[in-house]
Amino acid sequence: MKQIAIVGSGTMGNGIAHTFAQFGYQVNLIDINEEALHHAVKTIGKNLDRQVTKGSITIADKEATLSRIHTTADLKAGVSQADLVVEAATENIELKLNIFRELDVYAKPEAILASNTSSISITQIAAVTGRGTQVIGMHFMNPVPVMKLVEVIRGYATSDETTNQIMAVSAKLDKVPVEVNDYPGFVANRILMPMINEAITTLFEGVAGVKEIDTVMKLGMAHPMGPLQLADFIGLDVCLAILQVLQQGFGQAKYAPCPLLINMVMAGKTGVKSGEGFYDYSQGIKEANVASKFLNQ
Repeated sequence: MKQIAIVGSGTMGNGIAHTFAQFGYQVNLIDINEEALHHAVKTIGKNLDRQVTKGSITIADKEATLSRIHTTADLKAGVSQADLVVEAATENIELKLNIFRELDVYAKPEAILASNTSSISITQIAAVTGRGTQVIGMHFMNPVPVMKLVEVIRGYATSDETTNQIMAVSAKLDKVPVEVNDYPGFVANRILMPMINEAITTLFEGVAGVKEIDTVMKLGMAHPMGPLQLADFIGLDVCLAILQVLQQGFGQAKYAPCPLLINMVMAGKTGVKSGEGFYDYSQGIKEANVASKFLNQ
């Protein structure tokens, strides 16, 4: 496995491209938006600069990594020679299904098709292709170059050979791959998202403020980041989408997203990427005034 294609150049896509390229793989980073591709390469460069500053890589390593990343807005050309295609598009089921229909046509027959989905069924994704045994979940954590975990999700038809190859390539990226089965939210988000949702509900009901909730969880539970700040970091729209997948998949009320989360997403307050969520990121990190806008009075 030498040639990797990454579909989607957002936060996760550029992080995945960075990681594969750093470990010697040739990478095609694909996005329909040329401006997004430009921004992605710029982001990768900045993240590599941080690694140089920390002494974890050299300037030569940085330059070699960037030289292995090639960008294109042409999906067919980008994936045609890839041994592994990793889809890292927005967490939207119809979008992902459409991408995989195209990947099945454009990728070479022996290529493995992986999704970085954080909650959507791999079995459902695989069903729109003619190569179900070669479709798998490869759920990286954010920030990808730093976080060690890769959740490797087997769909109903995913073969042992495909699983073994993805476990092996994840290890070559200096990650720790963990194999899980294909149920809504898998392991990471099935546990994490209800916790985040409960933190939002605790705020919504006026039990405590944003900083107070996060401080309790950081100091009391040894979490490196409070759940509300983490939600901002993930993206409140992504958190909402995952909770909706969990609610639909299990049909249980406990996964229903908090009304506060729904309102904030509808208002475009999605966290770090929009500049405001539970915290205001326009002038450093400070608690946003969510109480006057959305809270249950």
